[in-house]
Amino acid sequence: MKETILIVEDEKDIVKMLEYNLKKDGYSTVSARNGEDAIEEAKKSHPSLILLDLMLPGVDGLEVCKTLKSERKTSSIPIIMLTAKSQESDKIVGLELGADDYVTKPFSPRELVARIKAVLRRGKEKLPELFKTGDLAIDFAKIAVTVKNKPVELTAKEFELLKTLIKAKGRVLSRDHLLDTIWGFDQAVEIQTRTVDVHVRTLRKKLKVAAKYIITVKNYGYRFEDEA
Repeated sequence: MKETILIVEDEKDIVKMLEYNLKKDGYSTVSARNGEDAIEEAKKSHPSLILLDLMLPGVDGLEVCKTLKSERKTSSIPIIMLTAKSQESDKIVGLELGADDYVTKPFSPRELVARIKAVLRRGKEKLPELFKTGDLAIDFAKIAVTVKNKPVELTAKEFELLKTLIKAKGRVLSRDHLLDTIWGFDQAVEIQTRTVDVHVRTLRKKLKVAAKYIITVKNYGYRFEDEA
């Protein structure tokens, strides 16, 4: 069965170009021209991935992203934002709201298809709904974390960081890899890599005794080491 991509873009020529290249690569497509229609279409067709332009008439792309990520029916659908170079701050906000990646206009169709494949591939790496090691228990379906049976409130990025480390099954993940996977940055700079360190620090603080499972690998990154 073909994977379906929802294209949310108000420029006809861009929609046609995207439809042509995606269909050539074996995807089926649906499209929406504004934010309101995008939300309705996502709920109706539940696509494999959404290409979301940030500059939309009416409800803008950031609001669409926020709405889709806050509703249970659509929260798991990956989103790649299509942004203009001038939208640097919006790009950061979009990633914080839960978007999986971004592509800056003008972009090459080949690069975009490669990004789509990478995001879809990440989404297929499944974890069990329930994960437990020592005092730490995680319900991935409910996005709930407990330590010694007490609930731990994590932000969306902290939860994604913990999930990504667990999914690596003991492999060391570099800061650059974590930035790319969780925040969508494919070329890390010093201030961005500090973002990872800050999130790890706050995550450890919240996990308390379970912080011991997150191991720092000097000059490289982090790994998750469970009781097993």
